[in-house]
Amino acid sequence: MNKNSETVLITGASSGIGLELAKCFAAEGCRLILVARSTSALEKLADELRRENKIEAVVLTADLSLPQTPGQIVEKLSAQKIAVDVLVNNAGFGAHGAFAEISLPWQIEMLQVNITALTELTGLFLPGMIQRKRGGILNVGSVAGFQPGPGMAVYYATKAYVLSFTEALAEELDGTGLTISVLCPGPTESNFGSVARGEKVRQLDTFKMPAKAVAIYGHRAFRNGKITAVPGIQNHVFVFLNRIVPRWFPRKIVKFYNRT
Repeated sequence: MNKNSETVLITGASSGIGLELAKCFAAEGCRLILVARSTSALEKLADELRRENKIEAVVLTADLSLPQTPGQIVEKLSAQKIAVDVLVNNAGFGAHGAFAEISLPWQIEMLQVNITALTELTGLFLPGMIQRKRGGILNVGSVAGFQPGPGMAVYYATKAYVLSFTEALAEELDGTGLTISVLCPGPTESNFGSVARGEKVRQLDTFKMPAKAVAIYGHRAFRNGKITAVPGIQNHVFVFLNRIVPRWFPRKIVKFYNRT
């Protein structure tokens, strides 16, 4: 398929991995639907992508923490007769701290964004992709999805869902012509940490991959049909160790990591 004819919708496109993924798809000549809460940030990105890549970029301001938002997105695009070929579910956030100490509404909002909106958008756009026999879905998960996460319990659980859901969906859709992938980065240079930790500062200095490198890896993996994409050697080692050590061991390690 000619990538110039693809329409790609990216949630959480205003910063971090989502912004860099937008640049990757724009470089192929795809038409982009950029979704996030910040209109100004999206407009700035859209202008840049139009200027540098000569593409069409549509800005769609939306708050995925609101249950009605996925349906509204589809309605707006349907009204403009825009069919989405590739859905990139990148929007998501975390909350740092013990479950009992974090605002419950905030954690329910996390479930809405990280799981419910992702699932609903997938369900709304997937039938058209199957009918057209082209396109696919790239979900942004995390290495957090490979083990429990004391200190960020709900966030880790949401990413476990994203990983399991994507892998199952890929198997169900095998042979349909669609590409279904999950990108599972580790610590990344983005504003994720500032949102998750608030005013708390991490004492343990850890290596973070640049968001651009993560996005390039994930985009390439998606185009190559790779179902589960883990960027970075250190993240590969982390995932491998989770498969061979007792389940209590990574729980202790993550608990220590999230306390520092």
